[in-house]
Amino acid sequence: MCSSAATDHVSIWVVVPAAGIGSRMQTKVAKQYLLLKNKTILEHTLERLLQLPQLTAMVVAHNIEDDKIASLNVVKNSKIELVIGGAERSDSVLNGLNYIADKARDDDWVLVHDAARPCIDLVDIENLMQQLKGDLVGGILGVPVSDTVKRVATQSSPSVITETLDRSVLWQAQTPQMFRFSILRDALQQAVSNQQDITDEASAVEQAGLQVKIIEGSRNNIKITRPEDLVIAELILSQQALAAGELSQ
Repeated sequence: MCSSAATDHVSIWVVVPAAGIGSRMQTKVAKQYLLLKNKTILEHTLERLLQLPQLTAMVVAHNIEDDKIASLNVVKNSKIELVIGGAERSDSVLNGLNYIADKARDDDWVLVHDAARPCIDLVDIENLMQQLKGDLVGGILGVPVSDTVKRVATQSSPSVITETLDRSVLWQAQTPQMFRFSILRDALQQAVSNQQDITDEASAVEQAGLQVKIIEGSRNNIKITRPEDLVIAELILSQQALAAGELSQ
């Protein structure tokens, strides 16, 4: 469990962008509603985040045409608020931040977490909070790249390798990504206004000229993107449940 000592006595908000459709899953159902161990991916994710003892509130940004989210029992939790998301991830996160703008202080922490990362371990979130305690900007979870990485020219088919990158300086970004409220909102607003290409919250903060920390997480914190990821996630959840059961005995 996360301890209150892992924060600096400010409110902890969570924003979950869940307005995407997950086209790479090759299904008619948005990927957050695919079943994983008899629950939707989104339910697993939200239930796990709700276990954060310091959680002030969680905002879930969903698609305006989403007719499933209101039927999930987990969203009836008093700490969860629903907002309409946007066309891009940054729009959804901004909508979530604007929703809490009249309650959040500038130095409050906001954790943005992917709806399709149901295997996040609370121990990793605790470590993220502890490592960033007192930081003025924030940081993210990530893991060092273990495979050899190639840069390719995509103009041809099949693609042609143009360079082998130095993997010793490469990390794979994960979520949660944790930033001070005002810094994250300002960075996202600036990025959207300037039509900058941002793929996560950290890239917006980076483009605002600020340094972002990266804290090593777990390779189990996978993002379900392709059909085969469902099988992997189910195995991880089963192992985590087994470990939790053994620890409680």
